[in-house]
Amino acid sequence: MMYDTILNQPLIEAARFTLRPPRKSDAGLIELYASDERVARETRSIPHPLPPGATDAFMARIMSENRKEDVWMIDGARDGNREVLGLLNLARMDRDQSELSYWVAPAFWNAGIASEAVRALVEANPLNNRTIFAEVFQDNPASARVLTNAGFEYIGDAESHSVARASNLPTWTYLKRMG
Repeated sequence: MMYDTILNQPLIEAARFTLRPPRKSDAGLIELYASDERVARETRSIPHPLPPGATDAFMARIMSENRKEDVWMIDGARDGNREVLGLLNLARMDRDQSELSYWVAPAFWNAGIASEAVRALVEANPLNNRTIFAEVFQDNPASARVLTNAGFEYIGDAESHSVARASNLPTWTYLKRMG
């Protein structure tokens, strides 16, 4: 019998779901959601269409002991929902800083899932960050509201590449000072 790798990441309880480390068994739903153009277009790194093997490579990277990012699944199973509603990623930077990114499956959009998940992760501060950064594409004001609702402050405009859109796009950059 094959067991999932247990990562050294805390479980974070939110009102409607649990934020938990990834499991190999999450790959199917991650691939389903990441294959949706609406999800891929709002991220920097998910290609569309999703090529064969991309999900396996992502899972291997985020479950590696030498990973440079920690990913939490938004798991709604506790309340009778799907095991994966979306995910949050903290990419470690130097000087006790991380960059936050996240996505939620379209079936769960406009239900406050992203806002609740980001708030829970920030409040838990599992990496003991002094600062968390985030950026969103300027054509995604809903994602910007998620950040401002979690106490992030706007610090300026920038530009980032979207693999799915095959172009550089203007972004809004946000910062959250911890404690």
